[in-house]
Order: sequence, then structure tokens, then C-alpha cells
Amino acid sequence: MYFKITQLKSKKVLFGLSVLLFSQASEAASFSMPSIDFPITNKSIQRSISGVVTDDQGIPLPGATVRIKGTSNGVTTNFDGEYTIEAQEGDILQISFVGFKTFEKKITGQTNYDIQLETDSASLDEVLVVGYGTQKKSDLTGSVSSVSEEEFNKGINTNPGNLLQGKVSGLNVTNASGEPGSGQDIIIRGVGTLRSGTSPLYVIDGFVLDNSDNGVPTNPLNFINTEDIQSINVLKDASAAAIYGSRAANGVVVITTKKGKAGRTQMNFSASTAISSIANKIDVFSANEFREVVKNIGGSLSDNGADTDWQDELTRTAITNDVNFSMSGGTSNTSYFASVGARDQEGILNNSDLKRYSGRINVSQKGLDDRLKVDFNLTATRTENERPDTETMVRSMLQLNPTTPAYTDGKPTVFGTGINPLIIENIFGDFSNNNRMIANIAPSLEIIDGLTYKLNLGVDYSKTDRDQQYIPYTADPDYAEGSIESKFTKNRNTLVENTLTYNTEFGEHGLNLLAGHSYQKFFIHKKEFYFTDFPDNGIEPRYQLGEARGEDNTQSSSAVQNELQSFFGRVNYDYADKYLVTATVRSDGSTKFGENNKYAVFPSFALGWNIHKEDFLAESAISNLKFRASWGKSGNQEIPSKQTRLSYGESFEDNDIYPINGNEVNKEDYPYGLVFARTANPDLQWEETTQTNIGLDFGLFNQKLTGTLDYFLKETTDVLLYFSTQDPIDEVGYTWQNIPDMKIKNSGLEFSLDYQSDQTRDFSYNIGGNFSYIKNEITDSPFTIVTTGTAQGSGQTGASINGYMNNEPIGNFFVRQFEGIGADGLNQFKDINGDGQIDDSDRVSSGSAVPDFIYAFYTKFNYKNFYLGLNFNGVSGNKIYNHTRMSLFNMTQISNSLNTTNQAIEFPNEDAANSNTVSTRYLEDGSFLRLNNATLAYELQPEDIGLGDWINGVRFSVTGQNLFVITDYSGFDPELNTGSSSDSKSYGIDYYTYPKARTFVFGLNVSF
Repeated sequence: MYFKITQLKSKKVLFGLSVLLFSQASEAASFSMPSIDFPITNKSIQRSISGVVTDDQGIPLPGATVRIKGTSNGVTTNFDGEYTIEAQEGDILQISFVGFKTFEKKITGQTNYDIQLETDSASLDEVLVVGYGTQKKSDLTGSVSSVSEEEFNKGINTNPGNLLQGKVSGLNVTNASGEPGSGQDIIIRGVGTLRSGTSPLYVIDGFVLDNSDNGVPTNPLNFINTEDIQSINVLKDASAAAIYGSRAANGVVVITTKKGKAGRTQMNFSASTAISSIANKIDVFSANEFREVVKNIGGSLSDNGADTDWQDELTRTAITNDVNFSMSGGTSNTSYFASVGARDQEGILNNSDLKRYSGRINVSQKGLDDRLKVDFNLTATRTENERPDTETMVRSMLQLNPTTPAYTDGKPTVFGTGINPLIIENIFGDFSNNNRMIANIAPSLEIIDGLTYKLNLGVDYSKTDRDQQYIPYTADPDYAEGSIESKFTKNRNTLVENTLTYNTEFGEHGLNLLAGHSYQKFFIHKKEFYFTDFPDNGIEPRYQLGEARGEDNTQSSSAVQNELQSFFGRVNYDYADKYLVTATVRSDGSTKFGENNKYAVFPSFALGWNIHKEDFLAESAISNLKFRASWGKSGNQEIPSKQTRLSYGESFEDNDIYPINGNEVNKEDYPYGLVFARTANPDLQWEETTQTNIGLDFGLFNQKLTGTLDYFLKETTDVLLYFSTQDPIDEVGYTWQNIPDMKIKNSGLEFSLDYQSDQTRDFSYNIGGNFSYIKNEITDSPFTIVTTGTAQGSGQTGASINGYMNNEPIGNFFVRQFEGIGADGLNQFKDINGDGQIDDSDRVSSGSAVPDFIYAFYTKFNYKNFYLGLNFNGVSGNKIYNHTRMSLFNMTQISNSLNTTNQAIEFPNEDAANSNTVSTRYLEDGSFLRLNNATLAYELQPEDIGLGDWINGVRFSVTGQNLFVITDYSGFDPELNTGSSSDSKSYGIDYYTYPKARTFVFGLNVSF
């Protein structure tokens, strides 16, 4: 197209010159001809065009891009919105600015053009960061949900998962407990694997993180300062995620941090203080109720004369302080963003604290007439985490005798039996320190028009030390010696990526081609030491390791190295911005798999149709209507390393030693035997997930009402699991294997809707929400049950609670069906098979820990300078196994003068010796609706207080988090996961879970 236009212009010029020459020749021959003016002659004259660019309220826009359409000639507006550019008559002046509609104006005879941009309420041209590049929202064919900084959950949010909770359809974010920075289960479109590696892949500014353990006992993503995040995009279907191939089976979360913009320097200071307290106390008996109940059931009352609320004694009002400062700016060639932050977050249990100190620098530099661009990102964080003995504290606050005083003569009371948890608080410590740095540099060069080469080099280095200690306490023999377990972990993740991207347009056709290579290497080194028997000299064990006198002192170390190599390509094609095609393929090789299956190929294909751009909808109220359909494969490799390799070890067990010399008299004379630690498995291969998605995006009334509807079907095959080989010759017995024919299926519907009123009025509002239905099922499983969650505690350890079963959802509770208490005062269970005996064959599927429905809704109100936002989220269709209740809230407890709840005396004739058997008796409804956060804010106009020349804006805010929960669950909170599991993932078990807090945050934000 460009070639034809150029050719036509050349012909006009030649024709004009011919006529001009002919005219001159005619004058010489005394012929007369009328004068002819040709615009093409005037158009060749360049002149300066200037003006001011403002927003829809007349406020100048610094940093707006002003360019001559179809050329590389462009400038940016200065602080006052002014610009000057060389142009010629007939050129098209194109002005653009983020958040506003692009404006075009044809240059005529005048030299001044003041431009007022219109807010882009439709945001269909919003550019989203996807895998290895960006795409306009209108060009997407995959299922991608984008959450911007303005939409994040407000308040104290320690990691990106908290920002997203309730914001994305199909995304279920579950905090394991109420501990600051607790672990999370982030599940996109249902659980698609049996192992513990269910987390999505995280990509920060183009750098792919590793999901491996880095030695941090809480959430490894706590190192990210959420104040630095600009937006988060969730890639849900295979078309969007397959470009990441091997690790995209659980979805991809793309995090983009803040960048600088051309214009004057922007500075921002924010500070907040938060006050937290326990949100919900469990209704155990008060001292007077306790005395009465123990007497009524004929128990042995130990009345110590006090009235102690142990939940009050062992929790506190926690204070969190957060301070952040950032600075950004730049020119047309250079931009930067720099920030520092400090947070000190107390937990509601004593000795629970999370401190984070962070710094970030993002720099972008252009050169060679904008053909060269270099992006550099650096973040450094130190995280200090102190943790209490949560299990002991929670168990104590619920079961301790309320008539026992917490303190005697100002000191923690010394019990006759057992130990006061207030003493445990003084002698126990769990301290971890993590230093983490991520740096990546990405230079790109536009070799020729449209063809760009990009190199991405990055490193993620993490170092963690953790000490878990007991200070010697000679008053109790169980704690007299003291002990410490020290762990040191180093992680190094290096990334090298090379990509070529080609963009071109010809006529109404648009084409984007991507080809790339990626190499990533991971190295993990661990050291562990255990020391006991320290002197009681007032010095903590972690500061005097050399004084340990224990005979059982041990040490160990390990190292793991993994590599990934990938080749990938993608084609994006569009015709007339209406018909869209995306095709992706990626080949991944991993050292985690055997020689016969080291590489796997993950393709995807997607179609899109922008129906609203068809002529038959031109005059309708439909401002956006797009149909999407996609199919693709992605993979999962989250298993331990070295599982395909043969390994030996030494053993001194009786069956492993043999008298080789014949002179052996005692067993000690025998040499160590050589045994298999692991057999070779060269056929172990990738777990694969195939996903089909059909979606519809719509917008009505000039995008005031927008929404998305998706149906998806996701199926995982070649499922990886650690289980018995069923081979009597195999000495190892258990190995990682692909389970033949077994499938994990997830299918569901996602729906989101948003309505936005006229934002130019004094009063405006925004209301919306999302809803997801997910059906999960395991089929063709060869196992009766693969146990995940097991019971813990005296007489209960190892009993199955939930697991994976054929034709049942993941997290299925497989337990005996409780029928009540019999005349003998003992448990009565249903005889499922009718054989007259109650045993494991009488267990029954009793629901799943994974919810069927996930939903959220929000409202936002603006009146002049006031803002009010409310965010709700909830789940339905799931169960919770109340292991805490099974362990504590029973007749045995109260009869032994230990506290409990009304649940223990539900059956008056229950025998105190009745066992706490795993059954539906302790299975409860896990559904809930939560007011996640509510924010009231006021924007102070600096001009009103005479500071308009110094300050751009001042914002005061009050945010309430976890203000209320509507639920039938009897525990602290229904959002949890503290069950016991090994290589597989457990869900929905409440075992002495750290209580959740209710928090009020008072914030100040000042921009300069």
C-alpha cells in the first residue's frame, strides 16, 4: 500500500513538472496558457506546527505523543502541554495519551492546533502485557483478565494474591491462615494436578519466577512490594498461556511494575498505620459456664478460682506501619521509576511479625532514532519474619482451663502439669531472614521497519537463613535442654531469552510474528543443622551454637540443579480489525524428565471476531461485541528433581548387609550394604493439560455496561504422582510415575459484568462483579483413593480425611458417615456395605474442599472529592473438615477439666471414653460471603490550602478489611488450608489454624 501511494505521488510530481516546462516553452513561443496551481508543489514545504494538548477538562497533558501519521516524525508535549513539530500541508497530525482516545487532525493552511483529547471510556485500545509482548485489548483472542492499580484490593496486602482476591472470574485465592504473609492457594479454573505444584506461573516485568521452595516459611511472593505494581494480567486459557508452554498448565500471572513517563518529575509519598484484632473468637465456655458444665456431666473439676479468657491472653491488638516513597519522570528518550518502602506488620498472635524493606529501579532508554530501546529493572528486598508456635498457641487458647490464672505475682503461672503457653512465648522462636534480588536487562533493536530483536537477561538470587529454637527452661523437663534447628537456603535463577518480532500492515491486513529461544537454569543449595542441650545462661541457642552438648546433633546438605530450554513461535493475524487469528507453538525441554521424553510440544490456536465493527451493528447501542474461541495444550513439570536418575545409598539394616570376609563375629563387623535409593525412569514425561475455551466480550451504551462470558473445558493427562510401582522386584517401591489413562477434568462458566455511570458528574458510581462455576472430576483412576489430607494427633495420625478418587472431585472427603451416639454412649456409623461391620470399606464420599461457585461483587461511589468503595467475595459448594473440633471439642476434654464448646455436649449420653474417629461428624459447610475491604477516601485540593504550586494532590483514606463474614462454619474463619500432606496437595482441613484479623487502615498519600 505504501509503495503504491509513493508511486502515485511521483507521477503527480512528474506531471506537474511537465506542465510547468511546457508552460515556459509556450511563453517563449509567444503562446498564452492559463496558470495552473498544483497542491503537490506547496506540500513539499515544511513548516513548524505548534499548539497545546489538554484533557477533556482543559488541563494541559505533559508527555502526550504528537506525531505525523505514517512517519517516524514525533515529539512529546512539555510540562504545559505544548508541542512544536515540523509538518507540511496534507499531513495527518496524530495525538495520543494513555487513557484518552487517539486524535487525528489534517494539516491545512494554519500553523496552530490546540487539541483537546477525549477520555477513552471504552478502553478497547488498552494495551495489555501478555506473553513476550503486548496486545491491544480489542485484538485479544485468548481469555485474559486485567486488573489495574485502581482496582486492587485496598488495605494491608502483603503479596499480589491479596490484590487479586475476588477481582478475576475463575480465580480462587485462598489464604492458608490469618498469619501475616501466610501461604496461599491460587487456583485458576480449577485444580488440574494432583501434586503440590498447583500455583500459576509468575512473570514479573518479563522475568519468569521459579516456584521452588526458597526457604521462606511463609508466602515466597511476600518480597514484592505491592505499591510498586501497576497492573496484573491473568492468562487463563491455553491460547493466552501456551506461549509459556511447560509451566502454564495452572495459568500465568503477569505482573507489570510501575514505569516512568516523559514529563516533569513525579514524586509520591504514602504512609499508613493499621490496627488489627482477632475477627472472630470461638465460643468456648467462660469460667462460670465451665464450672457448671463439668459438674453436670460428672467430670473432674479443677477450679483454680480465676476467670481467664485465654483467647484474649494469647492474642493482641496488632499494629502495622507502612511507608513508601517513589519518584518517576523522564524525557522523550529516557524514563525512570524509583521507589523505596518499609513495612512492619504485626500479627495478632504474640511474637508474630513480618518486616519488609524494599527498593526498586526501573529505567528505559531510547536511542538511534527510537530504534534502540533498553529496559532495566532491579528490585532488592529484605524480609524478616518472626513466627510463634501457632499450633501450641491455638490449641492452648481453646482448651486451657478458664479458671486457671494466666499470671501469678506478675509472672506466667506455673502449671502442675503441662506448661503455660505464655512461657512458650518466651522460650520459643522461629526467625527467618530472606534477602532477594531480581535484575533483568532487555535491550531491543528495530533492525528494519517492523522487525525487532530483543534480548532478555535476568537473574533472581535469594538467600534465606532460618532458626527455630527453644531456650532452655529448667522448670520443665521437656524443655530443660533447649534446642535449635538452623536452615540455610540459596536459590539462583538465571534467564536468557532471544526473540524476533515482526509487525507489518498491508492494506487491511495486520500481521505480527514472534520467534524465540529461552534458556533458564535453577540452582538450589540447602544446609541444615540440629543442636541440643544448651546451658541455661540467658543466651539464646542461635547465638551460642558452639555450646551445644547434645549427642543427637546432626547436619546435612543438598543441592539441586535444573535446566529448561525452549523454542517458541506465535502468529497474530487480523483482517480489517474484525477477524483475528492467533497460533502458538512451544517446544520445552527439562532436565527433570527422562532421556526418552525430555522434550514436549505445546501448541495452541485461537480465533476472534470483532462483531461490533460489522456494518450491520454500526448504528446500534452495542459498542463492543467480540467472539473468541481457542484450543491448546500446556504442561506441568513441578515434581522433585532427579526423579528419572538411578541413585544408590548405604544401609546398615539387617537385610542390606552381608558377611563378605567370613571373619565377621558381630553385626558391627559387617560392611555397609549398597542399596537402591531410586531406580532409573527414562520414560517419565510431562503432565499435559488440554484446554478449550469459548468466550464473548460485550459492551453497551458507549461502554457504560461491559461484560465477559466464557465457557471452558480443561483436561489433564499423563498425570504425575508418587506411588507404588506394584513390582515385587523393585526394591525402592515408590517412584514418580505417569498414571496411564487417568484424567483430571475441569469445566465451567465464567461471567463478569460492570456498569459505570457518567464520570463527569459530581456524583458517579460503578457497580459490578463476577461469578464462576467450576465442575472438577477425576476419571479412570486405578486407585481406590490417593490420600492427601490425613489426621494428626494422638490416636489419629495417618487416618485419611480427603484425597483423590475416581469419578469424584479433587479434595473429596472420604470418611465414615456419622449417625449419632448409640445407647452405649459410643459413635454410630452407617454400615454402607451392609456386612454388619464398621471399617474402612464403609467410608463414603461426602463432598469436596474445592468450591463449585466463586463470586465477588463491588460498588464504588464518587461525590466531588469523596470516594467510597466496597468489595465482597465468597465461595459456595465446598466443605471444611474441622480437625480442631475433632481434637478438642469432645466429651473427653471437658470431663478432664479442659475447656471446649457446646459441640462437646451435643449428645448428653456420650461416653467420655468415646473415640474421636474421622467421620462426617466434623465435616462442615465452608460457604461464606465476606466484606473483604471497604475504603472511604477524601481528595484534598492543594489549591484550597495554598499549596497548589508545591503539591499535586493529597488523599486521606480509611480502609476496613475483613469487616464481616456470613458463614455457618464454626471455626475462626472458613478461608483456610492447614491440613497435613506430603507430595500431594491437601485442601480444606482446619488444624489449629492461625485466626484471621479484622483490620482498620488509616492512610495518607501525597503526590508532588
